[in-house]
Amino acid sequence: MSAGERMTASAYDFSALPRPALQLMRDAGAEVLECRRVLDKGGLNIVGEILRGQGEFIEYEHYPTDDVRDADTHAQYYYHAHRDSEGEHGHFHTFLRAAGMPAGVAPVPYAGSETWPGGDAALSHLIAISMDAYGVPIGLFTVNRWVTGDTWYPARDVIAMLDSFVIDHANPSWPVNRWIGAMLRLYRPQIEALVLARDEVLATWARSHPGRDVFEDRELEIMSHAAISVKQQIAAVEAALRGKPPRNGA
Repeated sequence: MSAGERMTASAYDFSALPRPALQLMRDAGAEVLECRRVLDKGGLNIVGEILRGQGEFIEYEHYPTDDVRDADTHAQYYYHAHRDSEGEHGHFHTFLRAAGMPAGVAPVPYAGSETWPGGDAALSHLIAISMDAYGVPIGLFTVNRWVTGDTWYPARDVIAMLDSFVIDHANPSWPVNRWIGAMLRLYRPQIEALVLARDEVLATWARSHPGRDVFEDRELEIMSHAAISVKQQIAAVEAALRGKPPRNGA
């Protein structure tokens, strides 16, 4: 976790969020639990399901091999492991490809020597979800550009992309696809804060390391991180909703 900014789920106060946003988070929490329920009933979990039938688990390899993509929404994700992080088995990386991005977004200017992906391949990393060996999510984090080889978009544009992440098919796993989308909705406030912190860490690093290509600096990998608990998140959302009675009977 060199140079990255750490956060904790308890650092977030949901009481200031409008009721519709809290209701969306509550619905997402219910979907996260439902996806876990149907997998648990079959003796499966989120990680085991995405690795099922994939052969030997090898560090750095993508699972599934060609990633999971939705041709309509242009959302994309994969699972892998490559970090020596306490308690982590591996993590999901989530992306949105250029064709699925909202109008008006654009990569940041770049004058370095690396070639960034262009066209529809100019994808943006959204957030990574850290998982333990039991298939339980334990953290969210952002990474530097060199880690995933994407194209770098400013935080405000990445946040604008979050609503577009939907995997609306059943390959390789219907519950895992729905679970990942629901996780991005359930943790929307934290994800926004992590993406904003990512850009702050990048700017601070650039100022203190003049002359270096900050996007390719191997000393800067994890930009921001938050430990998470689905149970605690859902409880916090419910508590915030109890403090916001519906208006006009809605």
